[in-house]
Amino acid sequence: MGLLGLFGILMFGFLGFMGSSEAQLQMGFYSQSCPKAEQIVATFVNQHIHNAPSLAATFIRMHFHDCFVRGCDASVLLNTSSSGTNQTEKTAIPNLTLRGFSFIDGVKSLLEAACPGVVSCADVIALVARDTIVATGGPTWKVPTGRRDGTVSIASEALNNIPAPTSNLSTLQTLFANVGLDLKDLVLLSGAHTIGIAHCPSFSSRLYNFSGIVGNQDPALDSEYAAELKARKCTTPNDNTTIVEMDPGSRKTFDLNYYSNLLKRRGLFQSDSALTTSSSTLSVINQLLSGSIENFFAEFATSMEKMGQINVKTGTSGEIRKQCAFVN
Repeated sequence: MGLLGLFGILMFGFLGFMGSSEAQLQMGFYSQSCPKAEQIVATFVNQHIHNAPSLAATFIRMHFHDCFVRGCDASVLLNTSSSGTNQTEKTAIPNLTLRGFSFIDGVKSLLEAACPGVVSCADVIALVARDTIVATGGPTWKVPTGRRDGTVSIASEALNNIPAPTSNLSTLQTLFANVGLDLKDLVLLSGAHTIGIAHCPSFSSRLYNFSGIVGNQDPALDSEYAAELKARKCTTPNDNTTIVEMDPGSRKTFDLNYYSNLLKRRGLFQSDSALTTSSSTLSVINQLLSGSIENFFAEFATSMEKMGQINVKTGTSGEIRKQCAFVN
């Protein structure tokens, strides 16, 4: 069986599985139960995001990491799990650099004051991710609501299901296909790196010990870019604190520059560089670069809407947490 045939089966199976849950999400889900819910979220975002605009990238990453583990159920926010473990997703290596939890708590506390026990933390993440991107000049997308919160959060599941920055294309394709996303979604969602930042450990092996060989440098990384990173950013292999822009010179603008950098071999992560190793993904990149920013925004919105509906809990599944870090 060919790869496309296999992927078609995976996609068909996923859509069949998620169909009933997806149908229960709806625009304006809280119009009767908490009519000002989305306005409360947007107002809080607009009042506070400009104090720390870099949080916009964090929240879209938080949404992504949440949805890839047990679906979009806010399990990434839990400090304790009903499974009886304190080793929750939040403690897993991919999530150790997530931040903004107090921002989410601030939104949730306002919603609880207005409509106790009505709006889920999962919907808060989805709405905050969208609203912070819009407030900082990025694209908008539809966020149907009605998600309910999960009660189980396991660190090992985050480690196994969230794509690592060292992933090659095959691994990325598998992890995305596991949740019903395709190669085009992979390229588009990676575009959020245009406003992202990273810590040195997530890519420094490309500079200092690629493939486990001390002194080896990743040949897929532009040599001038690598030299600049070593001279000005990650100056030693053991730097664990320095922050690096994923889209040099354009990090504050949600634009197409990330894709231009990929073609210049200046993708920061191996998972970024991996997008140039396939004719299929290269085709998507070139199509985006030949089009308008409005086209990119529209395409990105489609993939975000798709991601936000991965394996959602609705109806009587899960719960509506009173505090996002704890099960009820």
